[in-house]
Amino acid sequence: MEWLFLAASLATLILFLGVAYRPVGDYMAWVFTSRKDWKVERGIYRVIGADPRSEQTWQAYLRGVLLFSLVGVLLLYLLQRTQQWLPYALGLPAVPEGLSFNTAISFVTNTNWQAYSPELTLGYTVQFAGLTVQNFVSAATGIAVAIALVRGFAYRRTGTIGNFWVDLVRGSFRILLPFSVIAAIVLLAGGVVQNFAGFTDITTVSGGSQVLPGGPVASQEAIKELGTNGGGFFNTNASHPFENPAAWTSIFEVFLLLLIPFSLPRTFGRIVGDNRQGYAILAAMSTLFVVSLGALAAFEFAGNGTAPQLAGAAMEGKEARFGLVQSVLYASGTTLTSTGSVNSMHDSYTALGGMMPMLNMMLGEIAPGGVGAGLYGMLIIAVIAVFIAGLLVGRTPEYLGKKIGPREIKLASLYILVMPTLLLGGVALSFAIPGVREDVETTSIWNPGVHGLSEAVYAFASASNNNGSAFAGLTANTPWLNAALGVAMLLGRFVPIVLVLALAGSLAAQDKVPATAGTLPTHRPLFIGLVVGTAVLVTALVFFPVLTLGPLAEGLL
Repeated sequence: MEWLFLAASLATLILFLGVAYRPVGDYMAWVFTSRKDWKVERGIYRVIGADPRSEQTWQAYLRGVLLFSLVGVLLLYLLQRTQQWLPYALGLPAVPEGLSFNTAISFVTNTNWQAYSPELTLGYTVQFAGLTVQNFVSAATGIAVAIALVRGFAYRRTGTIGNFWVDLVRGSFRILLPFSVIAAIVLLAGGVVQNFAGFTDITTVSGGSQVLPGGPVASQEAIKELGTNGGGFFNTNASHPFENPAAWTSIFEVFLLLLIPFSLPRTFGRIVGDNRQGYAILAAMSTLFVVSLGALAAFEFAGNGTAPQLAGAAMEGKEARFGLVQSVLYASGTTLTSTGSVNSMHDSYTALGGMMPMLNMMLGEIAPGGVGAGLYGMLIIAVIAVFIAGLLVGRTPEYLGKKIGPREIKLASLYILVMPTLLLGGVALSFAIPGVREDVETTSIWNPGVHGLSEAVYAFASASNNNGSAFAGLTANTPWLNAALGVAMLLGRFVPIVLVLALAGSLAAQDKVPATAGTLPTHRPLFIGLVVGTAVLVTALVFFPVLTLGPLAEGLL
């Protein structure tokens, strides 16, 4: 019966995403190619001193990304450190230095890792003036970088890739803001709370007392999902009934987090002038998504383990109103994108079931990945796949009429090495440095043994991929993990962006090479299979050893 419900839920998602694919993708293509500026946009350009008609080299574009992100980190850190003097602080004190550092980097990098209980740590001003603002602009930054790479394929001998400030403003005001308003209204209709009530004392039906937190939840929940951010207003994230009241709101939130990433391939196809290329990227993303979802569902529906067998189902850490089906669908959606939101506790999944969200992140979050980040990640994989195909047939590899030479393949290769280096390096340092290892094993890990290793691996996979979800059994609010995960989030976001923009600049400077009889068609099933195989092969070769020490070992015990 679970498989039937899962098939129905997946079919519903496919239907609505399919209906939205063309109009949303075409609309985003228009947003980033239109020569007209809105009045509010012109006002912003005057304030920041940007010329919307001038295009930037990749170096100038990168400087804009880094400068804007640095200012975001500093402002968000300052908001947290001065919280006690801000309005709507709810009587909460300033956030400690280490946690403020970690949280500021987390939200600016679109990770939304939360090593704290939000409703007991942050007042409303920090929540909506700090975190919610970053939910918009960090997502818009990811989209902007993706569009810059797409322009690299579309432009000829220009040396420019667009204007970061224009892309940032348009992505925020023309895409994320209006979509979020509509989503927030739907969530409000579904029962998600939106108020400034603070903490309310109530008397329970048994005569006891309880304190219920309120807040502007629906507005933050909308952009949290739409921008693949993931940070919850409450500690239990989307498993909390004030964030996600019913099964239909859960599947609606999955729709929101998949909407832009699955529509961006259409945008890619429109801008490069060949919609078939967008369909090919979409097919590769969809194949990986469906296979991963099926594997996670199989592991969780089987319920292997003593406790699930005795209970009749693997329901530990899952909400009864969602059940197994909505839990695995949500978990797949949030870890195959960079959302990181949860409606069930991944740490309570079966050993092999818990491996799948981890593996989704290790895949590079390209199926379909975060807003913008998923598209440029998949295009990097496509470049590598074209290069492999060129080696096999003895021809100079080309993709969309652009030659993939030594510079391009070096940049793509460095891109795919960044995340594994941060992930495996962070885990290695956590257990190799004597003082740090003692702290991690005695303070952070409450489940010693192979599962404890899995918790640490999951944390660094989440941070280095800018996902933000966690195996919640890990205590992450420690000096080492606040610093180490903060650095992993920072480097995991901006080092790939540097490489992507450098690749975009290199491609934009080239002229297009005419297609010949020997050119590899990149819109046919053969190429789609090559892209999928490349993504899986890269992940398997790098991460199989560490998986055998963690979830695979636990699942076989």
